[in-house]
Amino acid sequence: MEQTNALPAYGLWGLVIINSVIFIAFAFSFFKPQTKTDWRTFSAFSAFIIALFVEMYGIPLSIFVLSGWLAANYPGINFLTHDSGHLIHTLLRMKGDPHFDVFHILSNVFIFGGFLTLSYAWHTLWKAQRERKLATTGLYARMRHPQYGAFILIMFGFLLQWPTLVTLFMFPILVFMYIRLALREEKVAHQEFGAEYERWAAVTPRFFPKIGSAQSPAHVR
Repeated sequence: MEQTNALPAYGLWGLVIINSVIFIAFAFSFFKPQTKTDWRTFSAFSAFIIALFVEMYGIPLSIFVLSGWLAANYPGINFLTHDSGHLIHTLLRMKGDPHFDVFHILSNVFIFGGFLTLSYAWHTLWKAQRERKLATTGLYARMRHPQYGAFILIMFGFLLQWPTLVTLFMFPILVFMYIRLALREEKVAHQEFGAEYERWAAVTPRFFPKIGSAQSPAHVR
């Protein structure tokens, strides 16, 4: 048994608070919620992050709920260690350190990529809003809602790393909220920019980025 498995894996509320504050504050610095809908959406994302870290370092609620099934199907495994808490790794009976398996690596790629996307998207959007223009450059030349796509990437990345019953329940609800907010923003943008918005929307996918050279909306008639 590794040294890390002998250490307390839960009840580490300091880590719950520190990690939650860091990720929520970083997301807030780029999302900049303004309307009531923005705040509800951001609050739901914050709740997702808090729920995640509460189960990662505080109380393993999902493991307690599934304890009977886990004990019957995975005898001999101490699910109260941090390594065993990586449920995808453990349930698939993967060997080695879960922090270096394919799921954890993909998780880091999605989380880092999501925050990077959020950062670049906000810079472009902030500049366009300042100039009272429609954001159609940078990431907005490839997809209409890179910010919301970024939030979905981040949450999906965390699910790959540490899935819980609560976050698995919350994820589709949050995705639905982001889609609804995106559609609402499209109506507002259409009313404000008219034909310019129509040309941009005609060549720019909503959530899945366009691969290859981005076509300028000005070239669409």
